[in-house]
Amino acid sequence: MSPKKIIVIFGATGAQGGGLARAILNDKNSEFAVRAVTRDPNSDKAKELSALGAELVQADLAHPETIFKAMEGAYGAFCVTFFWAHFSPEQEAAEAKCMADAAKAAGVKHVIWSTLEDTRILVPLADNRMPTLMEKFKVPHFDSKGDSNHFFTDAGVPTTFLLTTFYWDNLIYFGMGPKRGEDGVLAITFPMADKKLSGISAEDIGKCAYGIFKKGDSLIGKTVGIAGEHITCADMAKALTKALGEEVRYNSVTPAVFRSFGFPGAEDLGNMFQYYQEFEKEFTAARDIENARTLNPELLSFDMWLAENAKRLPLS
Repeated sequence: MSPKKIIVIFGATGAQGGGLARAILNDKNSEFAVRAVTRDPNSDKAKELSALGAELVQADLAHPETIFKAMEGAYGAFCVTFFWAHFSPEQEAAEAKCMADAAKAAGVKHVIWSTLEDTRILVPLADNRMPTLMEKFKVPHFDSKGDSNHFFTDAGVPTTFLLTTFYWDNLIYFGMGPKRGEDGVLAITFPMADKKLSGISAEDIGKCAYGIFKKGDSLIGKTVGIAGEHITCADMAKALTKALGEEVRYNSVTPAVFRSFGFPGAEDLGNMFQYYQEFEKEFTAARDIENARTLNPELLSFDMWLAENAKRLPLS
């Protein structure tokens, strides 16, 4: 029996990387093995992956020499960055370059880079429909990822570019779930008007990435966009009402109002939702639900995700 091909997974204890790690480890017939990159091998999430059969490797993107070592002998790598840990486009770019350079040096055969659009292609900095942030970005956490694509192509790394989207899980972890108003009624608040929001379960991103690795060379050099459903926020509210057994309203606000909410990242997210809204056609067209289901037959719609997760929503 030939040895399994090693997939190095960055963010293995996070949402996307964790989903990929579990997808591989739960498939007893997988041709792949998981090498989980973590800064803290003693964390509970790292120990859970180890118990499932993952090889844990301690490495930190702030120390490139550890990343080069983590890539050695690997067939593939799943590369992802987490902007919200530092809010720095420059750090995100440096991390992307570090992973691309390490993959090249190690001779990795297939990299998946979890990326997003550079919104400045459709909304140039001189376009005042939304404010420019940090002097050179419209949606920093999108633009820095999209702009970092070139590190992988410049290095000549065989790469599939995976376009992700809004996590349904943000309703649990990111403070975007239903909140109770002064009248006692629950509501979700988004600046999406009547436009459709592309969303997906974070776990499904990892499962789709597994599907890409299983397809082998055929998706190298391609951009693959995924979503579980394109849905209006009004319909999200209806689905939440049904799942929770009490009314949930959709509170539609303008992007400017959302940007004014004052929490860390509010301006970035306000611009993001404005981009979703104004370029609904382009954004949703770039994320093929049927193709995502081909990669991941267990793909969840919003209703299906709620059936599994409604009880986890922190209602306040």
